[in-house]
Amino acid sequence: MAERILNIGLVGAGRMGRLHAENIARRIPNARLHSVADVNEQAARLCASLHGECECVSTHLEMLDDPRLDAVVICSATDTHSQIIQDAARAGKHIFCEKPVALTLAETDAALRAVRDADVKLQLGFNQRFDATFRRVYDARASGEIGEPHLLHIISRDPAPPPLDYVKTSGGIFLDMTIHDFDMARFLLGAEVEQVYARANVLIQPAIGELGDYDTAMVMLNFTNGALATIENSRQAVYGYDQRVELLGSRGGVSSENHFPNAVTISNANFLRRDLPLNFFLERYITSYFHEMNAFVDAVLDDTPVPVSGDDGRIALVLGLAAKQSVEENRPVRVDEIA
Repeated sequence: MAERILNIGLVGAGRMGRLHAENIARRIPNARLHSVADVNEQAARLCASLHGECECVSTHLEMLDDPRLDAVVICSATDTHSQIIQDAARAGKHIFCEKPVALTLAETDAALRAVRDADVKLQLGFNQRFDATFRRVYDARASGEIGEPHLLHIISRDPAPPPLDYVKTSGGIFLDMTIHDFDMARFLLGAEVEQVYARANVLIQPAIGELGDYDTAMVMLNFTNGALATIENSRQAVYGYDQRVELLGSRGGVSSENHFPNAVTISNANFLRRDLPLNFFLERYITSYFHEMNAFVDAVLDDTPVPVSGDDGRIALVLGLAAKQSVEENRPVRVDEIA
């Protein structure tokens, strides 16, 4: 029986692109990094040179013209995602795209329509679904271990604010940071959101406020099954990358703690102490990025549904837009007002 290999092209050779390239080329047996394209040609050449016979091409359009290519992984700037998805779909290539599809519903819908018309697969990069800790929380709810879900609390705090150049194009805290938490809330509770109420402020870096964004936020979500969820975001937790969840159900609760570089506790007559948690999202979620890409490769080769669809990405965007509107208008916003 012939070995099944998925030939993948990478669009965008920045930090996330290089991470996915490493997993595709070295850790997923049924995948091959076929080609790399980036607006920064030097970055593309360097990435390609690290992975055997991988080719460097000038544009994603040149990449898509290659009949040997089966799929593309899109890690380029957010404002390019929708068009590249549409181009890839029309070329008959399967697609993995980092979140979000776009910052507007119109651009998102155009991309999803192209995917449907071409009958290709699209998986969104909500990697936290593939984290073993959060998966255990999901399993506790899905299996009935904690009964019917009632209250979910998600804490997501970055160790330091992002560069201002990133803030200018990211779409704001609700679309670049909280969007992961919106997806996790739906995933963990297994239900859809009816209403969003958000509050936000600038408490850390005034320059973020000058760009029209926030660095501190709280969101409450009302779900169709009656459950309530809160999301807490901060751009600065001086002690490290803080990622925790707690879910209370009718028969019990489940909670997760941060990940640490070691499991050591130091004790003396005055205190108990341990080292700070991991300080960077790539360290915290390194394994989840492998699992999400492996799941994409399997879905294409086995012709099964992808685990995180374009519709999942659209819903997360809707929730982010509802949160922005809620802050601006100081009121709860129903999801059907946006969607």
